Amino acid sequence: MSTQLAIMRQLSFCAGHRLLGHEGKCAFFHGHNYKVDVEVAPRDGGDVLDGVGRIVDFAVIKQRLLGWLDEHWDHGFIVAAADTNGIAALALVEPGKTFVLPNNPTAENMARYLFDVVAPEVLGDLPVVVRRIVVWETDTSCATATR
Repeated sequence: MSTQLAIMRQLSFCAGHRLLGHEGKCAFFHGHNYKVDVEVAPRDGGDVLDGVGRIVDFAVIKQRLLGWLDEHWDHGFIVAAADTNGIAALALVEPGKTFVLPNNPTAENMARYLFDVVAPEVLGDLPVVVRRIVVWETDTSCATATR
């Protein structure tokens, strides 16, 4: 059995959200200092390293995925498509930054969206496959998307 290699890069951003239909205080607009762990492995599943001995440069993961996070989620509000009241309220804020997620912006749905939609878009041309994305909503609470 051969050793399988993977790398993980941690990224961070700040954003606000609320959870539509939540039974507690998360129903209100509030914010988090999120962390995102992205784990990638060689696309072919083997021990494919570049001439330097890397799966891919950590800086490339940071540039592409953190670039997307900075543009779309960082210092903005993430709301569910069904949250018409929240979307309308955020539209009144000038300047404003709102990202409409198909589902409630739970850590689970954010991890799934990054895994299924964003990662293929921003990392798809690299010789890697995303194995896992973890969204840390707090220092003690996270959700993991994996395949």
